[in-house]
Amino acid sequence: PSATPCTPSLTLRVLQHVTTRKRNHTKFEVSNMIAKTAASMMMLCASGAAAWAPTAPAQLVQQRHSATALFSSATEKYTMDGQEIRGPLTPLGNLVLVKVKDTLTATDGGVLLPDQSKERPTEGLVIASGPGKIHPFTAVRIHNPIKEGMSVLYGKFDGRSIEYNDDSCQMIRDDDCLLYYEGVTMKLDNVYPVRDYVLVELDVDESLETNSGVVISQQVVANNNPCEGVVVKIGEGRMASNGEFTKSPVQPGDRVKFRDYAGSEVKIEGKEYSLVKMVNILSSFNAEVAEAALAEAAAGAEDDES
Repeated sequence: PSATPCTPSLTLRVLQHVTTRKRNHTKFEVSNMIAKTAASMMMLCASGAAAWAPTAPAQLVQQRHSATALFSSATEKYTMDGQEIRGPLTPLGNLVLVKVKDTLTATDGGVLLPDQSKERPTEGLVIASGPGKIHPFTAVRIHNPIKEGMSVLYGKFDGRSIEYNDDSCQMIRDDDCLLYYEGVTMKLDNVYPVRDYVLVELDVDESLETNSGVVISQQVVANNNPCEGVVVKIGEGRMASNGEFTKSPVQPGDRVKFRDYAGSEVKIEGKEYSLVKMVNILSSFNAEVAEAALAEAAAGAEDDES
């Protein structure tokens, strides 16, 4: 058969047909891609809604509580030394804000009375505390063991006195704290020495007992400061510059001798104790071994007399 002549009009029609087919094919691919993308987005939205739905009420409640706390803190007034301040005091570093409380003594009937004989109260309730100091050479933060709500015993003349919210308070450092406890009064079961402090039960000097059985306090006798006793409790240890504790050289039950006037005396449940730093302990030995040696020495003395 004879070939169809290739005229300009036929060539133009062929080109238009090919262009139209390519355009339709491109539109189909784009539509398909849009449909797939829309389906993927719908699936993601559905899964996100399912994951968010159970936690949404809790988040709303938490936000509501935080907003309430913020509103209450904004409406509450705070004062320091008689002047209003814009918010609560926040101790920095190793500082501790302590509300001074009266030292309590119990009568025979169990009634707690404030001890007015003390020169200055040394017990207090922790209102707020800082996170801890940063070591000047290693830049390691030394954690503060004193937390809000604890009761602490600190030195008589440590810290700075302030009046916070009409209450007598002290701003002290964690190094000033001798021990901490929870509850109204100190008991042997709930007291804990701070860091490198050691709680020592002091020896009772029988020579201070009169014929009528009245025991004279050792503090009223000149040049008679007790410096021996048995370890009852120990702290965490001495803090090194890297933030780790060194092990205590003594353990509960050991008998120790420490430097004169190095301990801070405290009375717990009617007994005399002393809080001594580990570095001030001169010597230690096991109490059971010491008692056995004393008993053996006493038996030897009796044999010599006989």
